Amino acid sequence: MRRRAADRLRPVTITPGFVEAAAGSCLMAMGRTRVVCTATAEPGVPRWLQGQGRGWVTAEYGMLPASTGRRTRRPGPGGTSSRGTEIQRLIGRSLRAGCNLDALGENTVIVDCDVVEADGGTRCAAITGGWVALALAVARGHRDGRLPDGPHPLVDQVAAVSCGIVDGVPLLDLDYADDSRADVDANIVLTATGRLIEVQASAEKAPFSQADLGRLIRLARTGCEMLAKAQARAVQRD
Repeated sequence: MRRRAADRLRPVTITPGFVEAAAGSCLMAMGRTRVVCTATAEPGVPRWLQGQGRGWVTAEYGMLPASTGRRTRRPGPGGTSSRGTEIQRLIGRSLRAGCNLDALGENTVIVDCDVVEADGGTRCAAITGGWVALALAVARGHRDGRLPDGPHPLVDQVAAVSCGIVDGVPLLDLDYADDSRADVDANIVLTATGRLIEVQASAEKAPFSQADLGRLIRLARTGCEMLAKAQARAVQRD
């Protein structure tokens, strides 16, 4: 039974510097969903970007075996599952949308998102925490001279939140219990200035209206405003 108001997030905690050896890291917690996010800056870019003077931001995502109610198998020789591949591509393009890649020089930042515990919204938590890890890694890269001086590579914050329609009611930040009963399920990525990056929405039962989608986007904007404040506090606290 959901005890939160329809427009409220689960308790959010972002712990910066969670992995001491990483250039940037945090533990991102939204309710019982917890994701360890780390970011590593490396010289060089993919072959197709070489010689253009631009950088790259990419992501990897995985779920630890005990992160769900039953053991999740580790990826086989291919490296990740089809679901994991889809999610890490979403994380990467979401984070790049908030970046000025020219300002990175020919450097790559890899953001790793490892789900410790899953109770709904893991991809959204990974994007939100991934931005914090990225921001901390960029700050360290500037301090130690690994990244070039000049314009800041991060031009906007990026956060994401799930929402959906459950029993006819639009709800923000679905946990597993909400998600398993949802008529409509959505993951929405926004900048801190309220601009849309990605909208993933699907009817789990009956089709939904454009007005319903508008309600979900408005809910997501409310949630991402709160997440952006938590991100800013985490970056300042590190």
